[in-house]
Amino acid sequence: MSLVSTDWLFKNLGNVKIIDSSWHLPNQKRDGDKEYSLEHIYNSIFFDIDKNSDQETDLPHMLPKVRDWENIVSNLGISNEDRVIVYDNSDVISSCRCWYSFIYFGHSPSLISVLDGGLKKWKNEGKPLVNSKTKLKKSIYKAKENKRMVKSKIEIDKNILLKKFKVIDARSIERFEGKVPEIRSNVKSGSIEGSSCLPYNFLLNNDNTFKSNEDINRIFKKIINTEDNNIVFSCGSGVTASVLALAYSLINNKYTPTIYDGSWSEYGLIK
Repeated sequence: MSLVSTDWLFKNLGNVKIIDSSWHLPNQKRDGDKEYSLEHIYNSIFFDIDKNSDQETDLPHMLPKVRDWENIVSNLGISNEDRVIVYDNSDVISSCRCWYSFIYFGHSPSLISVLDGGLKKWKNEGKPLVNSKTKLKKSIYKAKENKRMVKSKIEIDKNILLKKFKVIDARSIERFEGKVPEIRSNVKSGSIEGSSCLPYNFLLNNDNTFKSNEDINRIFKKIINTEDNNIVFSCGSGVTASVLALAYSLINNKYTPTIYDGSWSEYGLIK
């Protein structure tokens, strides 16, 4: 169950661990942590995608080392057996990145879900919000990496010739085709040779919920065989690629979410 509804979460507030993983593009000049301090769902914990990443690279929010992840999640008071619901207040549906990270580090996919529609839908429905800080009790979390879920630049380059997997880019068509400047000034415009473009927002409704499985399947079928498990998602920095990964997992239950973690921030880097 990769998605849960706002009504489901409202009924189960006391039975789950809740994460606010709101993250915003640099040009939006929004602060997810500050917004969380003003209002959030009761008992939720703020997860900073930038801080809870590999701090030894200049690339944005790359997956951290396994021991660092264990410390991060332990400090959030989450255990391996916890049912975790992730939401966001972001236009780029950043909760999916947190969802992907938990699965990558071995959390059972049946125990990690995204709140469909996020904080936007929760607020529109008049469901309660608080500004009090959630009390945390440190846990002992153990992680195990699933390295098949991530691709490196070397693998992406080799695949241009070998064509063992299909790369799908979640950025806008204009960015993918290099018709507009990239958000980060040190990154050139363009896309990975041989990749396809499917903007992540094509899969979302106006209220930030995901479209029906039938619609998602129809949209993906325009560019791939939806029974294909050799699909790798990319984007600007690995966030919206996770939106596509979650959406694809909704229509293909044999698919293991797989992302080019460096995405275009690495591949298009101006050296």
